[in-house]
This record gives sequence, structure tokens and C-alpha cells, in this order.
Amino acid sequence: MKVRKAVVVAAGMGTRMLPASKVIPKEILPVVDTPAIQMIVEEAIASGIEEIIIVITPGRTLVLDHFKPAEDLERYLESTGKHDLLRMLRKTNDPTKLTAAHQAQPLGLGHAVLQAHEAVGNEPFAVFLADDIIDSAKPCLRQLLDVAERQDAPVVALLKVPHSEVSKYGIVEAKPAGDRLYELTGMVEKPSPEKAPSDFAIIGRYVLTPDIFDLIREGKAGAGGEIQLTDSLRLLLRSRPIYAFKFEGKRYDAGDKLGFLKATVEFALQRHDLGGPFRQYLKGLSL
Repeated sequence: MKVRKAVVVAAGMGTRMLPASKVIPKEILPVVDTPAIQMIVEEAIASGIEEIIIVITPGRTLVLDHFKPAEDLERYLESTGKHDLLRMLRKTNDPTKLTAAHQAQPLGLGHAVLQAHEAVGNEPFAVFLADDIIDSAKPCLRQLLDVAERQDAPVVALLKVPHSEVSKYGIVEAKPAGDRLYELTGMVEKPSPEKAPSDFAIIGRYVLTPDIFDLIREGKAGAGGEIQLTDSLRLLLRSRPIYAFKFEGKRYDAGDKLGFLKATVEFALQRHDLGGPFRQYLKGLSL
């Protein structure tokens, strides 16, 4: 299975990050100094993706504008001799083939993915949720792609979550199939803790086959009155095996205020230019 394209879901109202997301899409909010959407695109490219389709809410185009040249700013940096900043800035210009798809109404993840069908075409593809930032030595998507190529099957990223939080996620029922690898036998979207089949959640990385599009299109609204991708995956499971991989790395929910703060602090501590003084500052706080 060769995957060339990725769908990045960056639509929705961003209500968890209000009031910051009133005007600025939450995917543009920076983790230290790098917008979340840039971190996602960089992971996709590092994983071997050649084309990225970003699903956005109509009118909220800053997510795409971030990857366009800023000619006035580049001229200023060049004229003032700030060449390091100029090189860094130019790396964000047209990093790969980027196209947009639009989700006019927030009708769920499955519906958002469906909007990219025309751009994806009839080939396997990856899906990113732009809220999920994953810090790992090997890109998380690359880990999933390696499994997908080996098993010739769809793969989802798996994370063990606290039992009290299973109602926030799509939760899987699965059997071991190798090192960190599971074969799915069932799944349910946002179950109550007492009805959850496990504490293993699907988080924002998927490798899917194009037959998922027809299942999404034919599906009905599920949990929360939305068209859930989990429901379509459950239907897909009837016709082909689906695997889940417990990825190596740490996941941050950058679409949540506390998760965003955690990501900002921990990525800052890793920076060679910020880590030392920032660590000293934190040690000096009366916590």
C-alpha cells in the first residue's frame, strides 16, 4: 500500500480555544513559535507524503495563508541582514503541494474527511487531526505507514487513556497482532466508561483506503448528532481487516487549553535557545 496523500482536518469552530479562536483558527495558534498546522504539515512531509489536502471552514483561510510567501517581510529581513530568520521563514513557503477542501457545517469528523474525496481520488490516504501534536523520534504517521505497507490494510493510531476519559474518544476492541500492533474486532464512538470495550482510544492519525468514502456517504449521524468516522470504520471492518498501532511518542491535545499549555511548556524546554533559561524560570516559581 503506497500512500501519497494526506487529509488534514482543520475545520470546525474551535470552541474549546475561545476567545483566542474567535478570529484566528486554533490551528494557527503557536506551540512556542510554531503554529500547530505547520507541525502537522512537517510531520506529513517527513513521513513521505507528497500532497496535503487541508479541510477548512469557508472563510477561515489563515491556515492556508501561513504557507504562502510573505514578500514584504522577506524583503525586510533581507535588507536588515536577518538571514537566519529569513531562511526559517522561507521553509514555510509552499513546503509541498497544498490544496483546500471546505466543510461548510461542523457535521463531524467523517463528514470533514468526505469533503476531501474529490482531491484524494481512488487511492489510499492518511488523515491527520490538526489538534493532535505528537512528539516522537520517528514521525507518528511514518510508524503507521510502515504498518499499513506491511499489512496492506488500514491502520489507526492507538493511545491508552484514563478510564474516566473514554467518553471523549472512539474506543476500540482489539486483539494483539504483534509488537505494539493490534487487529480491531470492534469500536464505539464516545462510550460511557461502564460500556467501553477497553481503555484504548483512536487518536488523530489514520491510514485509510478509499472505500471508506462510500461508507461515510451512506452513514447516518451518530454520537453527538454528527457523522462519525468511527462508525464508518466499524462498517469497513466487515469487509477488510483494520489494524491499530500503539505508536511511540507523546501526544498533546493542542485544541484543548490545558493540552495546549502542556505542549507549549514541554516543547519550549526542549529548545536549545529557550530550554535552559525557561527551566530556571520555572524552578523559581512558587508552585
